[in-house]
Amino acid sequence: MTWWNRRSAKAITALVKRIAALMAILTVLFCAGCETSTPGESGQSQSSDSSQTHEQVKKSAEQSIDGAHLRDNESLYKVYDDSGVETMYLTVSRGNSSEGTDHSWSEINQYSADDYTAMGVERYKVNGLLQVGDEQGPVSGELGFGESVPNATVQIRGQSSSKFQQKNYKIELKSGKGKWRGQRTIALNKHVNDGLRFRNKMAYDLIKGIDQMMGLRTQFVHLYVKDETSGSDSFDDYGLYTQVEQLNKTALQAHGLDKNGQLYKVNDFEFYRDEDVIKLADDPDYDQTKFEKKLEIKGDNDHTKLIAMLNDLNDYSVPMSEILGKYFDTENIAYWMAFQLLTGNIDTQNRNVYLYSPTNSDTFYLLDWDNDGMLMRKEYEIRQRADGQSWENGISNYWGNILLRRCLQTKSFRTALDKAVNDEYKYMSAGRINSMVRQYRSIVEPYVQKMPDSMHEPLTSSQYDTVADQLHSEIEQNYQTYQTGFNKPMPFYIGKPTPANGKLRLNWDVAYDFNDEDLRYAVTVSKDYAGDDVVFSQRDVVLPEAVMDMPGEGQYFIKVSVSNASGYTQDAFDHYITDGNKIYGTKCFYVKADGSIVEDANE
Repeated sequence: MTWWNRRSAKAITALVKRIAALMAILTVLFCAGCETSTPGESGQSQSSDSSQTHEQVKKSAEQSIDGAHLRDNESLYKVYDDSGVETMYLTVSRGNSSEGTDHSWSEINQYSADDYTAMGVERYKVNGLLQVGDEQGPVSGELGFGESVPNATVQIRGQSSSKFQQKNYKIELKSGKGKWRGQRTIALNKHVNDGLRFRNKMAYDLIKGIDQMMGLRTQFVHLYVKDETSGSDSFDDYGLYTQVEQLNKTALQAHGLDKNGQLYKVNDFEFYRDEDVIKLADDPDYDQTKFEKKLEIKGDNDHTKLIAMLNDLNDYSVPMSEILGKYFDTENIAYWMAFQLLTGNIDTQNRNVYLYSPTNSDTFYLLDWDNDGMLMRKEYEIRQRADGQSWENGISNYWGNILLRRCLQTKSFRTALDKAVNDEYKYMSAGRINSMVRQYRSIVEPYVQKMPDSMHEPLTSSQYDTVADQLHSEIEQNYQTYQTGFNKPMPFYIGKPTPANGKLRLNWDVAYDFNDEDLRYAVTVSKDYAGDDVVFSQRDVVLPEAVMDMPGEGQYFIKVSVSNASGYTQDAFDHYITDGNKIYGTKCFYVKADGSIVEDANE
């Protein structure tokens, strides 16, 4: 090739490159803002091509995360068979002071939760080696098999239950030491107050079949303990326990919920604002100990959402319909409340429930917890225990809780509650309940009838039969109580009597009636709680007050009740406790020598 030809070729090549570069720039400018095609598309916008055809599909309506319905992870209950008894072997030994395990097994079982509070110390622990097997011993392939060193720590659990001789235990598997059924925290409950010893298990098995509720995994456990802190070399039989899945971050994740959300265990809380206690964690006056006496923190400790919810809930200018749409899910509360009402699980007014909220939602949900007090009416009657009576029956049981009270005052919620009660009542049929009872009795009674559980069983064999055979009748009775509950006035609180000009002014809150009927009060002041030695009595009182002559120095009992035009009567919330029994509608007070009034704290 000549020099001229080589030069021409180079010039042409350079020209071609410049033209290609210019075309690329024009293409970019021309296509700016065009949609990017995805695999399977023609490169043109679908909406711009009228020649395309589509299959018709049905899409669910978009849902906001606020107010979304919770649904449990049903497959979680199909992994293990929880219908029988799991045998566990626990070897306890003294540990070290840095982990708080330098204690004896005797010390662990000596103190109650109140004792630890009085001593101002954390609950004592011991080292534990937990092994799972059968009645012959630990089994290969199960937790702890072949191990000889501790894999856990052990301490008592529970509050009031910790006062009993038979304790509940919390076994915490150490990090890296394995899990049992995906759980590191194993809660073993003795349920001493439950004469049947299967109520909590029964409750969670029932909840499995209620789509609108989230339950927890449970398992009957036969526990053996070897106490090496006392030099023992053999396992002692500790009888039957009910293992209940610990509601924590691990459980939230397992059940398909947000493990990073807010989770509070309600210890003593009626959803009032309580500004002196419920504060942000970074508030200079924040006291976590006081906070957790009301709400025990089990999840994220950012209380911003909680406080925003409480502010609106306690502001009656904010309609409850708005609060239910944003901060709560009507379905969740309705089905939770229906379950407690039908099972008579009365100790849920201000505790024994969890409060959960996902990270990116303003909505809080009630999660069921602690059901060993359900269906106790006949057992209380046999044991001559006055509990679960008067206003504790039916919807009035929840009237002191501002969240549940405002729900009950809302017509749309009452409609939802009616549906939930009817759905669950139909589900809790006599056939279902009786079949479950037969299954549980076949498992539980052999343990109840022998040591060590027989020593602490509150029912005789014949009494056990009586209670177990009538459980469904209690559900029927609770259903009827619900049906008439809205016809009765709601309970109220008695105020502190006040002296004035030689007189004693008695006062109480105004009662509420769903049908807005005329109300009349009856008030009695006696020197005894039975009302036999009466010093003042007045009936058909229209206003929430009365005046009596100033009584002399001594102890007195004021009892107030309310009746509506239809003849339905309700006691005041106040109650006096004597010998473990409740005297409903009654407040005790003292008149001192100087004429001052002191209320009795015995409630």
